[in-house]
Amino acid sequence: MFFSVCILALSVPSAAGLEKDDFNLETTEDLLMLCSVQSEHGDYSSASYTCRGFIEGVAQYHDGVSDNKHLPRLICYPEGTTLEEGRIAFVQWGERNRSNADLMSELPVKGLVRALVEKYPCQQ
Repeated sequence: MFFSVCILALSVPSAAGLEKDDFNLETTEDLLMLCSVQSEHGDYSSASYTCRGFIEGVAQYHDGVSDNKHLPRLICYPEGTTLEEGRIAFVQWGERNRSNADLMSELPVKGLVRALVEKYPCQQ
């Protein structure tokens, strides 16, 4: 499994501006809003499960298709990397790139993969 669920005591930026439309996951910014929600926020459970489910789905797809000889791995995370570590890597990448409208308006899968490739690059 790409990431196993693990809770780390790490704080991330608050998503006080979370809106119901963010759950549509149309942009990288939407995913960033969901993945940044703090535990005291009223929509924390829904946002957290949506974020984690999205990350897990993208990771499983990547792992599945990159087993093919014609599709090399893009993300080379170490064995034992957790879902929480992936979420934190994405949120940190998102916060560094929040002012980049082009990146934030991309499909969320592109932003997530960009963040994970930056954190876990493959040695070519």
